[in-house]
Amino acid sequence: MMDRKAMVRDYKETARPMGVYRVWNPVTGTSLVAASLDLPAILNRHRAQLKMGAHPTTALQAEWNAGASADFVFEVLDTLAPANPPVADPIPELQALEAMWLEQLGLVADRMHTLRSRRIG
Repeated sequence: MMDRKAMVRDYKETARPMGVYRVWNPVTGTSLVAASLDLPAILNRHRAQLKMGAHPTTALQAEWNAGASADFVFEVLDTLAPANPPVADPIPELQALEAMWLEQLGLVADRMHTLRSRRIG
């Protein structure tokens, strides 16, 4: 059996899936599309912020509060495969992947939510 320190070290060394995700309201057709270094964590963060009424994107929060919470779809659009050997900075690749998905989805300004901070996290 592994000790606690070894388990924590293994967890921290495990590659987290990174890529592009979308928080989508199919009823209104609006989407939030962004990239993240840790997809499971960011999707959980969006869910938690919306449930608590504290999402930084006020228009998205308003849609959630209007009763559309059951309609929201949280999805991973694309993942970035871990490079071997690891790339020091995968952010430029994530930004390119995000731009590709924004173009492919053809979202217009009135159907797209944006995050205040565009930092990939």
